[in-house]
Amino acid sequence: HTTMVNGLGVLGWGVGGIEAEAAMLGQPVSMLIPQVIGFRLAGQLPEGATATDLVLTVTQMLRKRGVVGMFVEFFGPGLANLALADRATIGNMAPEYGATCGIFPVDQVSLDYLAFTGRSPEAVATVEAYMKEQGLFHTADSPEAAYTDVLSLDLGTVEPSLAGPRRPQDRVRLSDVKPSFLKELEAMTATGRTGKARPVAYGLQSAGGTAAGLAVAEPEVDVAADPAAAALQDGSVVIAAITSCTNTSNPSVMVAAGLLAKKAVEKGLSTKPWVKTSLAPGSKVVTEYYREAGLTPYLDQLGFNLVGYGCTTCIGNSGPLPPAISKTIEERDLVAVAVLSGNRNFEGRINSDVRANYLASPPLVVAYALAGRIDVDLQTEPLGTGKDGQPVYLRDVWPSRKEVAETILRAVRSDMFRDQYRDVFAGDERWNGLDVPAGDTYAWDSGSTYVRQPPYFVDMPAEPAPVEDVRGARVLGVFGDSITTDHISPAGSIKVASPAGKYLIDHGVAPKDFNSYGARRGNHEVMMRGTFANIRIRNRMVPEIEGGFTVHLPDGEPLSIYDAAMRYKAEGVPTVVLAGKEYGTGSSRDWAAKGPLLQGIRAAIAESFERIHRSNLVGMGIVPLEFTGGDTVSSLGLTGHEVIDVEGLAAGIESGFRNGREVTVRARKEDGAVTTFKARVRLDTPQEVQYYRHGGILHYVLRQLLRS
Repeated sequence: HTTMVNGLGVLGWGVGGIEAEAAMLGQPVSMLIPQVIGFRLAGQLPEGATATDLVLTVTQMLRKRGVVGMFVEFFGPGLANLALADRATIGNMAPEYGATCGIFPVDQVSLDYLAFTGRSPEAVATVEAYMKEQGLFHTADSPEAAYTDVLSLDLGTVEPSLAGPRRPQDRVRLSDVKPSFLKELEAMTATGRTGKARPVAYGLQSAGGTAAGLAVAEPEVDVAADPAAAALQDGSVVIAAITSCTNTSNPSVMVAAGLLAKKAVEKGLSTKPWVKTSLAPGSKVVTEYYREAGLTPYLDQLGFNLVGYGCTTCIGNSGPLPPAISKTIEERDLVAVAVLSGNRNFEGRINSDVRANYLASPPLVVAYALAGRIDVDLQTEPLGTGKDGQPVYLRDVWPSRKEVAETILRAVRSDMFRDQYRDVFAGDERWNGLDVPAGDTYAWDSGSTYVRQPPYFVDMPAEPAPVEDVRGARVLGVFGDSITTDHISPAGSIKVASPAGKYLIDHGVAPKDFNSYGARRGNHEVMMRGTFANIRIRNRMVPEIEGGFTVHLPDGEPLSIYDAAMRYKAEGVPTVVLAGKEYGTGSSRDWAAKGPLLQGIRAAIAESFERIHRSNLVGMGIVPLEFTGGDTVSSLGLTGHEVIDVEGLAAGIESGFRNGREVTVRARKEDGAVTTFKARVRLDTPQEVQYYRHGGILHYVLRQLLRS
């Protein structure tokens, strides 16, 4: 989320944790000079549209254009109509639209924001003087730059939208959410959670009749003890979360959510009993202006209680659903829904019981909590029935732009920022009371299941061994497009029956104390077992199974990917993975490279890679290879049952790829036939070649330190 700072006109982008560690040890970050895409904004947002709707529209447009590895610069007359918080929202979601960053110029809006949020007059004056002296201060008369390409958007055309059910770029207009979900439901219910055929017709049974005109035959479940569970159906919203740093730092959408809650309560509406609600603001200032505006009681009454300030539902920290709700979803194999105001909605990320996840603005999150289901047209169907017995529609409770602006003017004050951030680094009594071990190096605890010393540098020689071609490798998994770092290395809950769950139980950890993969990322034993353990990942080598499974070859035994990887390592057999487009999209999760390394993976062969994940793979000594000439897994007829050789890699490393970065890949099938194709080595800079030659960036840095 580093890219949020680009909304303020500060150029910045995220790097993988591996690169960050190397930078702290004095290593420079190398990159190719990026292309810059211009994004021209004109007009202003219409009544009813929010900054969230805008950023989802921008994300869809830029993903369609393709901007991986590029900078995006926003310009045009529409800038004057975007508040700094709106710009920061767009900047924050650069990883979602694939760009290295999306930057805005410094202008009067930027200076006003600095002053309002407590920067000193001297600091603001310095920024203004410097930017003007450098010719970087933007005004209406500023000339337009020359860009690689230019996209344009009239802000007046932005419509209320959601994105889902599994990718941020899959924007759906609010009016189309119901039919879009029904279409997605057909695919989701064709095979159930276990991958077995699901004997139900496609469609939804709702209060207004049968959606899509098709009945649903659902098995009987004993839910006598919990009427809320009995009411569940495909499309029920079981999580509604106002969360993430993107939207919860923007007063316009947060105040809109509070005002909508106030109007809903006043009309007698309530949250449906099966919806788990939460409020996790991006700043304590939000709590202050909610209190000042008198909105907190209404949010509390609808269940949007403060749960903390930090990463919650967006990264999979929603916590478990009530047992009766969870059991009903599982037993009836329902497609339950989460609606959240976060950045990311990748498969298996939000909650293991939820299969459809939609991103939405905070006020729409509240609206869907009231409706209780996603298969509703909020523009024509009521949210519920008011205390007067009349239907209440979204338009009846949606706050106007004037109401939002007046509330912000009255309730959001500059001194709130100064008061909350004056001592932000001081910490509370619990933080200051932590027992800190003495000494200059970390004191490893061999009994800890949270932090263990990783094996990366065990028996590391002073000089790297010569690079060898990959030979005799087995395929650990064959994956499709848009495999995210959440698919590769989940951050959410740990299942009892998973390899990581079994490890924790063997080490005396009760399931109630498992916590999450994200919390245990300091323990490589947990994380390598969690690699490719996402419950929604689909390996084409075992198409009948959903989850982290594969087959060990040549015997064909089905195993978890972790168990198969460990068996291959014991046999001395290297492994590779095959994938489609956008491999490694999503969070800059270094464990999505560390885990595969510890599983013995030598190469990832894909149609394209996301920027940070490609960098992380190189940083851990795994070579990223891209198909060339339009080749794909399907066009080459690859099944994952082949034995893979990568030829020319060692010679290329030795020569610095003097003759080009293409290598030859030979895939030997079970019948002896060989498919040969070319792949491009994505070691993009001479420095990355050095990292790979040393087995990874940290090995390279440590050897440099030893020499000095």
